[in-house]
Amino acid sequence: MSFSVNHYFDNKVTSIAFESAQGPCTSGVMSPGEYTFGTTQHELMKVVEGELVVKLPNSDEWTSYPAGTEFEVEANVSFDVKVSVATAYLCFYS
Repeated sequence: MSFSVNHYFDNKVTSIAFESAQGPCTSGVMSPGEYTFGTTQHELMKVVEGELVVKLPNSDEWTSYPAGTEFEVEANVSFDVKVSVATAYLCFYS
């Protein structure tokens, strides 16, 4: 198995890509800040530790996703994230 490590936003977001039993996946951490992510595939984001406050596409509302929660984002869109504490996530792609 090989891992691919990626850094984004001046190393404030780091992800490790791997093939899970459910398919392509990344495990990562985000430092406090505000970020906009683009998708190329459907994503299921599971918050493992910390909290993500997210504004999903076609929404004007920010929603909190604390540890133990998840949200989905469709392919070929972008979404905004606010992070107030170091946060870990798992992202499954389909």
